Amino acid sequence: MESINDYMPLSNDWNKERLQVLKQQFPDWFTSEGNLNIDEVKKVVNPDTVNETERYEFRWFGKSQAKRNAFTPSNATLVYDEARSVNPNESENLIIEGENLEVLKLLSGSYREKIKCIYIDPPYNTGKDFVYNDNFTQDKKGYWEDAAVLENGVKIDTNTETDGRYHSNWLNMMYSRLLIARQLLREDGVIFISIDDNEAHHLRKLCDEVFGENNFVAQYIHKNNSTKNQAKLVSVSTEYFYCYAKNKDLLKDTEWRINKKGVKEISNLFNKLKKKGYSLDEIDAEIKEMYRRPKYAHLSRWNKVDDKGVFKDADLSREGGAKDYTIINPHNNLECIIPDRGWGKSLNELKRLQDINMIWYGDENTPPGVKDYIDGEDVSVPDNFWYYDNSIDTRWIKSNFNTLVFENPKPIEMIKNIISMCTNNEDIILDFFGGSGTTAHSILELNHNNKDKRKFILVQIPELTEEKSEAFKAGYKKVIDITIKRNERVVEKIVQEKERSKPDLFDRNNVEENPLKGLGFKVFKLQKSNFPRVDFAPNPELSDAENLAQLKKYIADKESQLVNAFNKEELMTEILLKNNFSLNYKTEVQPQFKKNEIILAFDDEKETLICLDVSIDLDTVDYFKTNTEQKFICLERALDTTKKYNLKHYLGDKFNAF
Repeated sequence: MESINDYMPLSNDWNKERLQVLKQQFPDWFTSEGNLNIDEVKKVVNPDTVNETERYEFRWFGKSQAKRNAFTPSNATLVYDEARSVNPNESENLIIEGENLEVLKLLSGSYREKIKCIYIDPPYNTGKDFVYNDNFTQDKKGYWEDAAVLENGVKIDTNTETDGRYHSNWLNMMYSRLLIARQLLREDGVIFISIDDNEAHHLRKLCDEVFGENNFVAQYIHKNNSTKNQAKLVSVSTEYFYCYAKNKDLLKDTEWRINKKGVKEISNLFNKLKKKGYSLDEIDAEIKEMYRRPKYAHLSRWNKVDDKGVFKDADLSREGGAKDYTIINPHNNLECIIPDRGWGKSLNELKRLQDINMIWYGDENTPPGVKDYIDGEDVSVPDNFWYYDNSIDTRWIKSNFNTLVFENPKPIEMIKNIISMCTNNEDIILDFFGGSGTTAHSILELNHNNKDKRKFILVQIPELTEEKSEAFKAGYKKVIDITIKRNERVVEKIVQEKERSKPDLFDRNNVEENPLKGLGFKVFKLQKSNFPRVDFAPNPELSDAENLAQLKKYIADKESQLVNAFNKEELMTEILLKNNFSLNYKTEVQPQFKKNEIILAFDDEKETLICLDVSIDLDTVDYFKTNTEQKFICLERALDTTKKYNLKHYLGDKFNAF
C-alpha cells in the first residue's frame, strides 16, 4: 500500500545503517533471518543474564562456551626459535608451533585485517582423526604450560563416534577458530576450507553463521585419485572446499583467473615430440592418448594439430550475421558453407585469417572455423570442479624424505591455483592447520616462479607422530618437524636451481639483487607467558579484598623472580606482540640514553621506545619531559610511584608500564 512517505524525501535511516555496520562486523549476532539477536549482544557483556530459548538457528551442545573460548584472552606467548629458522633475516614468512586457537588469539592484534587469504585443511572428523579440546582450566592447563610436553610434543585424542557429542566436539573446535580467523581477514579477504562428506553439511551452516550467508562464494569439488573410501556401494573419490568472503560486495569488480589446467603439459608434449621429429599424425595420436586421462579430458576439444601446435576449430558465426558472402576453400577450390547463424567476421577479416593460415576448413559440408591454439600461458575463469592427482605430492614426500612421513598431503598445484587466483604480490596467506606444510611449499614455489613476494603464516600444533609410523621411525617425533624440514628442503632446492641458472647472483660482488630474498622463514613456539600474573587463581572461600591482597603479594613475589631470570628477547617479543606489533619487528639501540638501555622497536606501521632494565633512571624519565612525541614501554617493576606518575604525566597514553 502506498503512503505519503513514498513521495517525500527522507533523511538517512541511521538505525538501519548502524545495524548494517554491526552485521558486517559481527555476523554471529544476527539470526538466520538477518535480525539482530539481542541475547547474543548480552552474552558479550554478561552471559549469565541470558536465558536460552528455542528458535530457528543452528545449535549444538557447547556452542556458547566455544564462543567464549574464542574471545577469552590468551595466557601464552610466542618465542622465537632461531635454531629451526631458515634464512630468517631474508624473509617475513612465519611457521608457528602451537595450538592454533591460542596462536590465533595472539596474532589477532598484530594481524587483524591483514590477511588476504586463509586456506585450511582441518580434521575431517572421520572418527580416526583428532579434535582439539579448548576447555583449559586451573586443573587442566594448556600443554604449553608443561615444559616436558612443550619439548616432546602433545598426544591428541581421537574423536570417536561412540562419543555422544561427536559432531558437537568438531563444531566447537571449528567455531571458535573461525570466529577469530574472520577478524584476521582483510575486508576483501577470502577463506577456503577443505572438507569431506562427514562434516560438509555442518561446515556450510557454520560458515553461514560466522561469515554471513550472503558472503558464500562457492563449493568446490576436488576430484582425486584416492581409493581410501572404497566400499561395496560407492568408491568416493571427491572432497570439497568451501570459499567464503569476508565482504563479498568488495569482490564485485574482481576477476579470478587461473592457468588453464593441463595446457602447459599438452603444449610441452607437442614441442617435445616435434623436436624429436615425430610426424603430425604421430603427435596427434600421442595427444589424444593424453586426453584419455581424467586430468586432461577437459581439453579434448583441442583435438587437431598442425606445424604451429595443438588447436580446436572455434566458431566463426554469430546470431544475425551476414550471409551474402563467403570464402573459397583452397584445398578444393569450392565455396565454404555459410554458417546457419551467419558470419561473425567481415569478408576482409576472413580473408586476413586465410592469409595467416588461421582457418580450419573441415569437410565440404560444414562451415569453417578459426584455429584456437593451446597456449601454455592460457588462463580461464575457474570452475568449481577441480581434478588433482594426490599421488604426485605423495611421491614428492617419499622422494625428499626417503619414506612416506606424511600421508595424503594436499596437492601443491591445487593450493597454488587457490592462492594465485585470489591474491596478489606481497599479500599474506594464513594456514592454521599447517599439516606437512603444503601451503608454505606452494607459496615458496609460486614466488620463485613468478618473482612474487607473497608471505605465509603457518600454524601447526606439536602433535606427536605415531610410534609405528614411518615418520617416527625416520626421526620425526612431531608433525611440525616434518612441516619445517619439508620447507627447508623446498628453500634448498630453489637456491640450488638459482645457483645453476644464475651463478652470478651468488657472487659476493653482486649488490643489485639478493638471491635469498624471501627464501626462508622464522619459527616461533607457543609457550607460557613470561608474566606471572596470568597464573593467579582467586580462592572462592576468601573475600574480594582478601583475594586482591593475595594477588598483589603473588605478583610482587613472582615479578621479583622475573627480573632476575627473564630472557630479554623473549620478553620483548611478548610485550611487542601484545602491543600489536608484527612478529617481523626490528630493533635499534638508542645511543642517546646513557643510564638505561633503550631500544627503538618498529614494524611497517608503528614504532615505540622500549626498556627492559630492572630500574628506570631519573635521567631517562627527564628525557621524556621534553621528548613527548614517541611511545615508551617499560616494566612496571622498574618504576617507583613518582617515576610512573611523571612518565604518565609527560607522555599520557603514549606510556605503557607492562
